[in-house]
Amino acid sequence: MGNKTDRLIALAEKHGAHNYHPLPVALSRAKGVYVWDVEGKKYFDFLSAYSAINQGHNHPNIVAAAKSQLGRVALTSRAFHNDQLGPFLELLTKTTGKERALPMNSGAEAVETAIKAMRLWGYRKKGIPDGKAEIIVCAENFHGRTTTIVGFSSDPDSSSGFGPATPGFRTIPYGNAAALERAITANTAGFLFEPVQGEAGVILPPEGWLSAVRQICSENNVLMCADEIQTGLGRTGKLFACDHEEVVPDLYILGKALSGGFIRSPRCAPATRSSACSRRAPTARPSAARRWLPRSGPPPCA
Repeated sequence: MGNKTDRLIALAEKHGAHNYHPLPVALSRAKGVYVWDVEGKKYFDFLSAYSAINQGHNHPNIVAAAKSQLGRVALTSRAFHNDQLGPFLELLTKTTGKERALPMNSGAEAVETAIKAMRLWGYRKKGIPDGKAEIIVCAENFHGRTTTIVGFSSDPDSSSGFGPATPGFRTIPYGNAAALERAITANTAGFLFEPVQGEAGVILPPEGWLSAVRQICSENNVLMCADEIQTGLGRTGKLFACDHEEVVPDLYILGKALSGGFIRSPRCAPATRSSACSRRAPTARPSAARRWLPRSGPPPCA
């Protein structure tokens, strides 16, 4: 590598916390499927920022939209409404086939919010005793780096030194429908999984597993929560990876490609009628509560 690359890498290594181990390449510009390093060498970008750049680098339509918005207003507090949030949420819920969505700043936040939603649904609608809700996860998962999430990671590099682990999670082998069925108890609120695992290698589940998961969750009144942050919005050839088996989960967790390749957020956790995302008590708006928070029975599928 050239002296310029070496200097830039040395600066990052000296002043940055070591949470990544990037390749010894310092990129300076990008367009479409290509990136260029500071030495002028051109590369195909097959990584695509783990799905954040599904549309390609600097897509001209997205660039134009971003410039237009930045010229008007870049940020508003959630203490106010604005002219973009409502249309965005409407498009997102129509795209996912869900009733509600909640924008986040990061994928890990979206996963944390989905965990909260599943637990809240379990307490309010399934009748799980307070503080006893369990969520089943898969071994070799990668859902983020927050304290709760790394607590149920099976990667020692992610979990070692950050304990004690947050309770309330049970781990099963990925792709094993029988293990999922055995792990479910009366206190199981949800099953959190990746349709394709991406951190421990690109691991595809056995054919029919997604369909089996849908059936098991419905029969046992458990929320099926698909983390499609990496697989969603076209990366696998379908809009969602779950579409390969025509399966509709109760919750999608989306991100990365949702930003258009400009920021690695927003992420969001769209929710079905069975989600308990709203903090409003069900009795406050009984018609709305009945519409998307069923009192009993298996989670509805869109």
